Amino acid sequence: MPMFEDAEAAPLSLTTTVREGVAVVHVDGVLDATTRDRFADHLAGAVAEHGPDLVLDLSGVSFMDSRALGLIVHFWQTTTAAGGTFAIVGVEYAKTKVMWVTGLAHRLPLYDTLEAALAARRGA
Repeated sequence: MPMFEDAEAAPLSLTTTVREGVAVVHVDGVLDATTRDRFADHLAGAVAEHGPDLVLDLSGVSFMDSRALGLIVHFWQTTTAAGGTFAIVGVEYAKTKVMWVTGLAHRLPLYDTLEAALAARRGA
């Protein structure tokens, strides 16, 4: 699975696993302007390699800004437009406040666990 590390940038670890045919991108660290391009490249690579079904596991995120949220919204829109499913798991308010400030927490497909997101996909 791809993993991008850059010791000079903000700490960010990105890994992709596959569960039930769905790419699950695990994010650990900071999602901001300094890591946005690496995050975008990783998400694009995961979709290109595994198809449009995508789950973002944000349980390891320590901070997220509006640029990262914009990128997440972009992938939500493009994966669902391509016939895929999209879900976000492991969101903690204190670390991802921007989702609530913008109102997107009420629109994005948020689930507490990966199992809940996969169960919702199976039921769709």
